[in-house]
Formats: sequence, C-alpha cells, structure tokens
Amino acid sequence: MEFKKGDIYGTHRVIKPKGVLPQPADVVDNNMEIYDNEVLIDVHTLNIDSASFTEIEKRAGGDTAEIEKIILNIVETTGKHKNPWTGSGGMLIGKVAQVGPNYEGDLKKGDKIATLVSLSLTPLRIDEIIEIRPDIDQVDIKGQAILFQSGIYAKLPKDIPQTLALSVLDVAGAPAQTAKICKPGDTVVVLGGGGKSGILCCWQAKKQVGVNGTVICVDGFKKSINRAMSVGVADEYSVVNATDAMAMYEEIYDLTDGNMADVVINVVNIPNTEMASIMAAKDNGLVYFFSMATSFTKAALGAEGVGKDVQMLIGNGYTKGHANVALQILREDERIRNLFAQMYA
Repeated sequence: MEFKKGDIYGTHRVIKPKGVLPQPADVVDNNMEIYDNEVLIDVHTLNIDSASFTEIEKRAGGDTAEIEKIILNIVETTGKHKNPWTGSGGMLIGKVAQVGPNYEGDLKKGDKIATLVSLSLTPLRIDEIIEIRPDIDQVDIKGQAILFQSGIYAKLPKDIPQTLALSVLDVAGAPAQTAKICKPGDTVVVLGGGGKSGILCCWQAKKQVGVNGTVICVDGFKKSINRAMSVGVADEYSVVNATDAMAMYEEIYDLTDGNMADVVINVVNIPNTEMASIMAAKDNGLVYFFSMATSFTKAALGAEGVGKDVQMLIGNGYTKGHANVALQILREDERIRNLFAQMYA
C-alpha cells in the first residue's frame, strides 16, 4: 500500500486557509486514510473542554438533542471539533487502529490512548453519537480521529478507569503548571477552585506552598465550594462571582489582610473573569489564565486600566510530564480519587 507523505505538524491536512497550522485552520481534511507518519484512532469518548461544552449547552438551551446537532454540525463543517464561539476543543480516548510506516514513536495497533492535543486541531469523523453526559462534558461516539507525528498522547494507565483518567488528563496542564509557578510560603488564589481542574490546582498549590503558604479556593457556587471542602484541598474557601471584580478584590483583601495574592490561577469556564483575577493579585504578582474563556485583550488592557503591575501567563495545555502529574494526584489522594470516581467514572 502506498502512503502519502505527511508533514510532522499536520499542515498537509489543512484545507483553508492555506499556510496555517491545523489548530487555527477553519477547515481540515478528515478523510481517515492515513498519511505515512500519522496514527489512526478508533474513538471511544470525546472530553469536550469545559468552556466549550458550557457554551454549546447554553446555545442548545440545555436540550441534549440540540447539543448533538451542534456537535455534529461543527465536525461536519470543519473536519474537527473546534468550537466556533470559544475556539477550543478538548481531547479524546480511543484505541490505535493503524500506525503509518514512517511514524516515529512507541504506539502500536490496539494501544488504548488519550490524546493530549486539542480536538480543535485533530481531524475527526463522527459516525454516531452514542451518549452525551452534559454533567461531565463527555460524549461517547463511534468514529475515528488522526494523531499527527507531533501530537502528544498518554497510554491509559491500567490502575485508573478510562473515563476517570480522561477527565483529569483533559486538564493535566493546569496542575503541572501550578507546580512550576507556586513557591513555598506563597499565597495562592484559585478561581473556579471547586471544579475539576480547580481542585487539582488547589491540591498541587497546597503541596508547593507548604505549611507557611496559604491556598484560597474561590468558586461562584456553594455546591462547588462544598465539593472542594469535602476533599480538604485549601486553607480558605469563599463563594464569590468571578465576573464581579470588586467583590473579588474585597474578599481577597479581607482574607489576606490587604496583602493580596502572590499567584492567582484562573480555571473558570465562563467569560469576563479577567479583572477579578488581576484585582486579586498583589503588585508584581503572577496571574495564570488557564481558562479557555480568557480574552487577552480584556486582561492586558484591564490590568493597564487599573494600574496593576502583574505578570500574566497564558495557560499552555502542555508542560513536560503533565499527564503523570495529574494521574499521580489521583494515586496520592484517595479523597480526590473517590470524589472524581463518583463524578466521572
């Protein structure tokens, strides 16, 4: 069988506009005949990122049939699952069906993997949607996807159920980056701290800051805060709407005796939370935007507008070893593993 030669980054799949990489592309080729350096995956589950699923659900009026229609339409028109409103995707789990002869890596037919590159750049074909689970942003499908040579992945661990592993691998970049940016003695505020990535970030931050540091878990919903409290991931817990910048400022001012936070981590899945994050940080503090609903313009101009000298970091979903960091939290903390098992497994 003759295989066409593929580019390492998958640019050979870009239909329009020409000259861009697959992620910013509007349309990619989702023909499932592989190139010489690609991997074909039989897809089992899509884990749509939280900001994306929240937006789709809102536009569908919460109706499952409408959610299905929107998802199918996105894939049919773009060849991938790139949310047209948030620009984000998610990731998937599946089984390797075929490996191109010139693919360099340790994947072989039959391996169960989670892709750690976004669905917003992954050629995808959906033959059938089997089940939609809106409460956990997961969609079971029959279909196939392509992994490029540059695409990162994790082989699914044998000691953790598939859907549980998928739920944490989807946000693995957040706790791994948290480990990099939090130092002993820091005061860390996590916005969206009661959600999946928020709980992982709080746990990791607590580990990094040690006994002399403080982790403040903030969420807009009491139910989410109760969830975080049940696994004891922070020192302080607070219910504040992250779109209300002044309410956030006042709350963090009170909790820190006016010192504010050394590090603010934003994992909220709705827009307009940039200013609350910036206002919670001290001068020369660090604000880490992991949320896919973040607007660079609002963050940059907003910080300038209130005269805040803060360093801002855009969440990169990939940092070396991030999959292991996230899975290790489940192995080390039985409370979080049990909570996530109830929610996702």
